[in-house]
Amino acid sequence: MRITRPQQPERKDLSGFAENLLLEMYRRMLLIRRFELKVNELYQEGRMPGTIHLSHGQEATTVGACLALDRDDVITLTHRGHGQALAKGVPVEAVMAELFGKATGCCRGKGGSLHVGDLSVGALPAIGIVGASSPIAAGMAFAFQRAGNRRIVLNFFGDGAVNEGDWHEAMNLAALWKLPVVFLCENNFYGVSTHISEVVLNEYLAERAAAYRMRGVTVYGNDPITVYDTVREAAGGARNGEGPTMVECLTYRRGGHKRDDRGSYRPEEEVDAWFQRDPIPDFREYLLTDERITPEQLDRLEGEIDAAVDRAVDFALSSPDPQASSALEDLYAE
Repeated sequence: MRITRPQQPERKDLSGFAENLLLEMYRRMLLIRRFELKVNELYQEGRMPGTIHLSHGQEATTVGACLALDRDDVITLTHRGHGQALAKGVPVEAVMAELFGKATGCCRGKGGSLHVGDLSVGALPAIGIVGASSPIAAGMAFAFQRAGNRRIVLNFFGDGAVNEGDWHEAMNLAALWKLPVVFLCENNFYGVSTHISEVVLNEYLAERAAAYRMRGVTVYGNDPITVYDTVREAAGGARNGEGPTMVECLTYRRGGHKRDDRGSYRPEEEVDAWFQRDPIPDFREYLLTDERITPEQLDRLEGEIDAAVDRAVDFALSSPDPQASSALEDLYAE
């Protein structure tokens, strides 16, 4: 697999989609981008503790997928999970405060960047170990199946997870028991600095689903409409007892593996091709083909997002640090 150029699908007529859904897609994508750029700025200035793994460039995949779910469905997050958390509805103030290690953070300052989430909105706090969330997603899906409540789980993972034993075990069990889970691969082609072609012979990673007699589909992940439609169909099948689906979204992060990695190992022509297909300006242009949506609407929304991110920073900086005694709370045993 050496996909150097994005393969954008033919665009659909947006008139079949509710205006508020389209605007919410753009709002969440832009929120993730502006949030991550601000976080990177704060980290580079030495104002934010810990470490960060950014997902800017992959916003269309996470937003399209999460908006295709019901509110009480659950997602599992990766170590690159800020965008996944925001896409599922974790408040931006709570995510920002968590990254600063504050008591008002979504995990009360105990998780930091690698463990953001809030189960009250269906975002299981992130698991930083590659592939480790897949068996947990299968287990949660089994519980939903037993309860008969039609809830499903969407398991986010990256291309690096598909060679992990945990992932294969989860895929096998989910297929065998027809569990209500969607396995969603954010394939940005690089595990740290290793291109996927160096560790996998498949042309597309979704081909691996066939080994478990599971449906697998590969889509262009920089178009939220394509992702939304695909995940909605997969989620519907899972709800109706048809079992799991693996959805592979081809996307591209705009930075390296982590905050101090410039991604210089990536070929220049590959980077240029994908950067020209930035999902946010592309989707803005797409939205303006719909006569219901005006540039003024989008300008206003963009200003609101900038203000919301600034408020989140102020909220985090003014929030208290956790009390030392809170380290013994939220434990199964002491």
